[in-house]
Amino acid sequence: MIVLSWGVYSWQRRPKKYKAQPVTTASPAARPMTLQLNKQEHQHITEVKRRLYQLAQTMIWGGGGLFILGLFPYIRPLQLWIIIAAQIPLKLGVVALGTYVVVRLSYALIDRFTSAFVNSAVLLTPEAPERIQLRVSTISGVTKSLITIGCVAVGTLLALAALGVELIPLLAGAGIVGVAVSLASQSLIKDAINGFLIILEDQYALGDFITVGTVGGLVENLNLRMTQVRDAEGRLITIPNSEIKIVANLSSRWSRADLTIPVAYQTNVDEAIKLIETVGVEMEQDPQWEHQILETPQVLGIDNFAVAEKGFLIRVWIKTQPLKQWSVAREYRRRLKMAFDQAGISIFLP
Repeated sequence: MIVLSWGVYSWQRRPKKYKAQPVTTASPAARPMTLQLNKQEHQHITEVKRRLYQLAQTMIWGGGGLFILGLFPYIRPLQLWIIIAAQIPLKLGVVALGTYVVVRLSYALIDRFTSAFVNSAVLLTPEAPERIQLRVSTISGVTKSLITIGCVAVGTLLALAALGVELIPLLAGAGIVGVAVSLASQSLIKDAINGFLIILEDQYALGDFITVGTVGGLVENLNLRMTQVRDAEGRLITIPNSEIKIVANLSSRWSRADLTIPVAYQTNVDEAIKLIETVGVEMEQDPQWEHQILETPQVLGIDNFAVAEKGFLIRVWIKTQPLKQWSVAREYRRRLKMAFDQAGISIFLP
């Protein structure tokens, strides 16, 4: 027993070097996501190995102890008593451990499949990596939750079978109860169906900024039943998926800063428009902001006249990376204010 236990311990503690799988994706933006998935896969496999090593040690010392008890006539009845008493706990322990190992291995397989999906260069476009990262994290989390529920359900049935419970009458009764529960919880079924369609159609994902009715915020949690968003005031708002009819996604693939620049009425229009275009081009060429701005800012022209304030409004569109429209807009306004001051151009006042 000591030799076997030492051998298992030595095999478990042997030096191991984890090497991440090579990332062959065509987009550098997807490499951090792939490395993270590979790391998660390695963690799941390591956890499974650790549990199997613990099972091996338990079998060595438990089985060896029982064998020693059987060697002596005076304590041999104790061996039989332990075997009889430990049958049910042993069966339940094997079922629980088997369920846990299957869940962990399924997590590793999901991460492996997700990594292969992300590495498919065919699926990547210049704007895709960040969007794929959001969608992958959402689908992966929901898939893991469904697999966990399924494995726990199967493990529970196996545990009941190990206790000697007849499963056929139980399943028949569960079917009848399930029909009654489904009729009484139609809202939950609607939530699950709508949540599945949201994820399948990629209406939004974790990390997106959405607006649902009068509620808007960053999606922090998404499953088949509900969506949780964090608004600008830090409140966590929970929305049942069945209540989501019309949703506005402000960060799907790209975003846009929609700016309205107020200019005094006596200002030269061509000069003001030229200055606004120049500020946009200079900001786009700035190394600090060029990766956040996808296209040269578009000056659409005079959008409207403000008669009461004696001025006019010039509209500007800036196409940005997802969720970068607010920071880009703030920086653009700052630069434009400084440029207006140097050129002697004023905004209108009430």
